[in-house]
Amino acid sequence: MKTAVEAKTMTLVEAITDALDIMLNEKEEVLLLGEDIGKNGGVFRATDGLQAKYGEGRVIDTPLSEAGFVGAGIGMAVNGFLPVIEIQFLGFIYPAYEQIMTHASRIRMRTMGHFTVPMVIRAPYGAGVRAPEIHCDSTEAIFTHMPGIKVVCPSSPYDAKGLLIAAIEDPDPVLFLEPMRCYRSAKEEVPEGKYSIEIGKGNKLMEGDDVTVITWGAMVPEAMKAAELMKEKNTHCDVIDLRTLFPLDKDMIAESVQKTGRTVIVHEAHATGGVGNDVLAIINDTSFLYQKAPVERVTGFDAPVPYFGFEDHYLPTPARIQHAIEKVMKF
Repeated sequence: MKTAVEAKTMTLVEAITDALDIMLNEKEEVLLLGEDIGKNGGVFRATDGLQAKYGEGRVIDTPLSEAGFVGAGIGMAVNGFLPVIEIQFLGFIYPAYEQIMTHASRIRMRTMGHFTVPMVIRAPYGAGVRAPEIHCDSTEAIFTHMPGIKVVCPSSPYDAKGLLIAAIEDPDPVLFLEPMRCYRSAKEEVPEGKYSIEIGKGNKLMEGDDVTVITWGAMVPEAMKAAELMKEKNTHCDVIDLRTLFPLDKDMIAESVQKTGRTVIVHEAHATGGVGNDVLAIINDTSFLYQKAPVERVTGFDAPVPYFGFEDHYLPTPARIQHAIEKVMKF
């Protein structure tokens, strides 16, 4: 990991803007594409000021056609550019699914390594911000089932900047998920210069010997709150932020689970087919005989994300996570 000496307090969205600024300045091949990302600076202002600084030829406002500009990005990437594409909300990515599944993820294999697709697709995701239907989906598992594309999901400003720089420099396509609830909910010190965080490596946020809590994205703060509450009951948790959903950090998962023997997996996506099931499979494959209790999952429900009045009931809460921790401890 590369770190710089000087640091600045940033929100997660400010860290993303900083990473894009650094890479646009460093590499002429970097281009930004997306709806309203230029003059308006994007729906969440993640690209604010970048078109004025680098011009309309590098920060490109596109038509409202996700399939069109993702397809254009694939062509650019194959021809030596480093496109960074913004999808306004993850729920808007579905028209581009065919381009991603059929082309972006397969070109390395299709050409026997002669061509790659060094493209990043940024997508805000998740519930809890009172946005309408289709804006709040957490369907990351659709893309983790797609060999050839990496899926990254930071939860903090420091991780967002380092992982986005790593994603832009990666030779293969990366889906970069940005938890909307975390955009401006917290600040932390972030190095001002260029640094990167290795894709595929998790981050242990809390050390404990009793229970392993595995999560990512917007559920990280909720899991940390639950773990702090459990400290008062003399139960100490290993809290792991996966940071990358494909490839998963199997070694970190196995090491922690084998130490504690009890596991709680937390994600806001639907329970059926969620990435948590892949984590559970890793635990079964590597650490079955170490288990002292069945693995508990705390997830969203198998229903579309509801409208505003019921959104809080859909999302995992510290209370639900705490209940799951207590359940595995009592087994």
